[in-house]
Order: sequence, then structure tokens, then C-alpha cells
Amino acid sequence: MSYRKEIKKMAVPVIKFPTLMVLVRLMGVMVSALVLTWTVHYRGGLALVSDNKDLIFNVHPVLMVIGLVLLNGEGKYPFCALLALVLCVCRYVGWAAGFVTFWYPGGSRNSRATLLPWHVFFGVYIYALAVATATTGILEKATFLQTNKVISHYSAEAFLVNSLGILMIVLGGLVVLATITSLNSKGDIPRNATE
Repeated sequence: MSYRKEIKKMAVPVIKFPTLMVLVRLMGVMVSALVLTWTVHYRGGLALVSDNKDLIFNVHPVLMVIGLVLLNGEGKYPFCALLALVLCVCRYVGWAAGFVTFWYPGGSRNSRATLLPWHVFFGVYIYALAVATATTGILEKATFLQTNKVISHYSAEAFLVNSLGILMIVLGGLVVLATITSLNSKGDIPRNATE
């Protein structure tokens, strides 16, 4: 069997890109609706300026989910804050490296071709870290609410927050699948492939 046929057998599953993007968009709408339902209906609303600090905090998960998870696909507590810090550092280092590599006019084609797989890898890695950060933060908030007896373990709000976390992870997986599927659907053969 030729090397090219072996590569095709090991490739990422091919899903028609428009179908996958429709599914990603639908999941994005569902995740947005759930996070807004949670913060507005169960947590009392959103506010940028208020005497009620909970209303101000409610803006945080909405921005994390819509800003980092949804828009990036097209830090209040210890573990969540650590992930957010790592995410910020990775994001800015990745942006700077991509800018220098792909926009700098003096860069050679060979260096760009060599760095492209790493650029894609770190982009997917940073996106997965953003999904993990947002999911961890939301579930951590629900845990604190349950510990302080604000909500019960089996309330509608707890069910909504857990569903939101699961849907965010599924959405993240679909975005990663769409990314690697679109890369592999171009029919590119690895640089060192020989027949």
C-alpha cells in the first residue's frame, strides 16, 4: 500500500464543512442562550455598575463564554484565574509569533511553512484552554452557590449550569473538529511524504 493511501486511512474523519459549521453555529446559539438564561433568570440579571456585586459578577461568565469560547471559535477564582492567566499569556505570545511570522515581509516561505503546523497547534490549544477556563469558572461558581446553600444540588439552576458546561465542551470539540477537518480536507500531503 502506498504512503499516500496510508495517510488517507489515518486522516481525521471527513465531515462536510458547511454541515459542521451549521452544527457549530447552532451549538453556539444554544450555549449563548443558556448562559444568558442562567445569569438573567436565575442570578438576577447583568450590570456593569451596581451596588449588588453579584450582578456585576454575572457579566463575567457571559463575556467569558461569548467572548472567549464563541467569538474565539470563529479569572475570579483560584483555578479559573490560573487558567485565565495562562490563556492570556499563550494568546498574546501566539498572536505576536503569528504576526512576526506571517505578516513580517522579511520572513521566508520555508520558515512560514515550517511554523504553520505549530501555529495551528497552538491556536487549537489556546482555544481548548479558553473552553476549559470558561467551563471551569461557570461550574466553580455553581459549586460555591451550592456550598453556600444559595441553590440546591438538584435545582433547575444546577441542571442548567451543568448542561451549559457540557454544551460548552461539546461546542469546543466541534470547533476543533471543524478546524482540523478543514485543514485535512484540502488534500495536502505531509511535506516528507514519499510514495
